[in-house]
Amino acid sequence: QVQLVESGGGLVQAGGSLRLSCVVSGRTFSSFAVGWFRQAPGKEREFVAAISWSGGRTIYADSVKGRFTISRDNAKTTVYLQMNSLKPEDTAVYYCAARRDTMPTMRSSRYDYWGQGTQVTVSS
Repeated sequence: QVQLVESGGGLVQAGGSLRLSCVVSGRTFSSFAVGWFRQAPGKEREFVAAISWSGGRTIYADSVKGRFTISRDNAKTTVYLQMNSLKPEDTAVYYCAARRDTMPTMRSSRYDYWGQGTQVTVSS
């Protein structure tokens, strides 16, 4: 059984930074691609960023390019999302997800395992 646990969310002012962490346990972490998604109140879940098993390939939503950085530490079975220059529209519950494939994708339906989410609130 694969489990994902997110942490690092909180309340921050616009322009500030947060780093989210996602610890993956239960299977061979290094063979999984991992992604971050978010869901704001009243909106559908949307893709944020994803990273390949090796960390060599990353993809981002246009709305976060240049502000967010995804990375991973396979020794710690952890994926990070560094979020800088935060905006009020970044407010959402952030979820990490893992897929039994080495390559990342923007499609949420392609991910096999999901965490419970962590709340990020950006005040103006």
